Amino acid sequence: MSEQKILIVEDEQMIAELERDYLEANGFAADIAPDGTEGMKKAMAGGYDMIILDVMLPGIDGFEICRAIRMSSDIPVMMVTARKEDVDKIRGLGLGADDYMIKPFSPPEMVARVKAHIAMHERLRADGGTEVKKNEIKIGGLRIIPQERRVFAGETEINLAKLEFDLLLFLAENPGIVFSKETLFEKVWGLEAMSDNATVTVHINRLREKLKEADPSIDCIETLWGAGYRMR
Repeated sequence: MSEQKILIVEDEQMIAELERDYLEANGFAADIAPDGTEGMKKAMAGGYDMIILDVMLPGIDGFEICRAIRMSSDIPVMMVTARKEDVDKIRGLGLGADDYMIKPFSPPEMVARVKAHIAMHERLRADGGTEVKKNEIKIGGLRIIPQERRVFAGETEINLAKLEFDLLLFLAENPGIVFSKETLFEKVWGLEAMSDNATVTVHINRLREKLKEADPSIDCIETLWGAGYRMR
């Protein structure tokens, strides 16, 4: 099996080299792009198993690179931001990033997240996008076909990103059960909840928006304040 290759797009040399060193110590190969222009070029050339993408970059910013990646590839993208405000996280996740980390972060946590995202991506490819669940699920006005990773509201198909689909499927397979954000992060993302869980909140909100856009009567994901979420 060939080494899994990670692209690090980061203009702070010390951070980029630290990320590279930890990844290589854990068996990955890593390339560094020191600015957005080179990062875009390398990302579009392909050949990577995951991309770690800083938000603020000289030349082209991380948001533009993420948008371009998502037009042609579904490889995992983890964005890195120095800002603690939710605006960067929400915008990055909205463009299709799978995860984000806030500087300064723990390098071992970064490696754990990289491993989990790559494992999830490879599992989806190997399984043809299913976890051996072939029957349709009908719930809350939706028809979910796990084997094909498709969702319908009536005859209208809803286009979901892979983590949005995984989140919907997990809740639909466990109706009535309340799951905390920490539990959803562990079950759907395959990661321990090692930092804040705005990732889950953003994906839930985008999922709700897409469901309501397809059918305004759909209101199947319930928030229980202080407890978590459940499928009605």
